[in-house]
Amino acid sequence: MERVFKIGDNVAVVDEIFKGKVVAISKGKIVIESTEGFSFEFSPNELVVIEEKQSDLSKYSDITNEALVQKLNYQDKKKKAPKFKTSTKPEDLGPMEVDLHIHQLTKSTAGMDNYDMLNLQIDTAKHKIEFAIKNKLPKIVFIHGVGEGVLKSELEFLFKKYNISSYAADYKKYGLGATEIYIYQNPKN
Repeated sequence: MERVFKIGDNVAVVDEIFKGKVVAISKGKIVIESTEGFSFEFSPNELVVIEEKQSDLSKYSDITNEALVQKLNYQDKKKKAPKFKTSTKPEDLGPMEVDLHIHQLTKSTAGMDNYDMLNLQIDTAKHKIEFAIKNKLPKIVFIHGVGEGVLKSELEFLFKKYNISSYAADYKKYGLGATEIYIYQNPKN
């Protein structure tokens, strides 16, 4: 029986620790987007639909193990303890990190030439910039590596298109192969 997928389904990849949401369906391929916003393509036999969260499946089960009941009661008391308030404002979070190394973007480069790989990297960067603008994220660090500088040059060209300022990312954390951008946004929107 062939699995049927719909756009918006939450799915998991068989034999991997990877989950995402179906964003596109084409001939024999399902495109899913990870929680980090990366898109990946899989065949239907590599995916399974997640119908219910694990916590939803177990919260109605009958608990008879005394040690487990005591542990749950202890955890309930712990939950009532005051928590520190953390900020969820985008400007208070660290910069979004996007690793553009090709092995981070695709499972295999078989059949891809340098042009295809560069286009995948630039498309990913463009998608992340648009995501940051839409979600009012002020900073992104693009990890591109040192190499011959082709990707870095193309990124700089892309940043000019978006009128974004860029500078070398923190050397201690990223070394020479990363660029940080700052996106000026109107806070009233």
